Amino acid sequence: MSATTETTRTTKPTRGARGGYAKGRARRNDIIQSAIGLFGEVGFHGASLRDIAARSGVSHPGLLHHFATKTALLEAVLAYRDEADEADLDADVEQGRTWLEALVRLSQRNQLRRPIVELFAALSAEATSVDHPAHQYFVDRYLTSVAAARADLERYAEAGRLRPGVDIDVAARAIIALMDGLQIQWLMSLGRPKRAQVNMAADLSAYLDLIIEPA
Repeated sequence: MSATTETTRTTKPTRGARGGYAKGRARRNDIIQSAIGLFGEVGFHGASLRDIAARSGVSHPGLLHHFATKTALLEAVLAYRDEADEADLDADVEQGRTWLEALVRLSQRNQLRRPIVELFAALSAEATSVDHPAHQYFVDRYLTSVAAARADLERYAEAGRLRPGVDIDVAARAIIALMDGLQIQWLMSLGRPKRAQVNMAADLSAYLDLIIEPA
């Protein structure tokens, strides 16, 4: 009986701890979502931790409990964005799509995630400054993205599907530049009638058709 009593006594705090942990994760996620929106609207430098705390419904000290600095919060926001994108890309590749086909599908999904696109557009422009806390993140991101596009183009070339005269290095950079540029044009077009808005996925797919032969 004493063993049962001890088990009962030890499991109750565990459940409470799990409940508190879940609430903490939920609150942390709320803060990240609020930061995504505000960083996208006014940029990293234009947003304050107090503004983000107010938007997420927590006190300033409550926010600091999760993120001690604005840079730490920015790192969490970028990690959140990467995790979502990488999960989508990996899932599509596992289903048999090429990386470039998965990229088109990602651009299609991004048309339903305006705050994420606004965040990327705002931060990537700010981060050209070497003093920006996200500068190295974007340097690494472009190197990685271009390398992934180049690797996929090389596979197309090996399969005899790359159109004559296509320079793989140039095309890889152009694909990533096109995707990012289309995001800005899409954001600018959102005030127009639906039929006049930029379709990022369709335009990216159309470019790929210019350099890749059909199967």
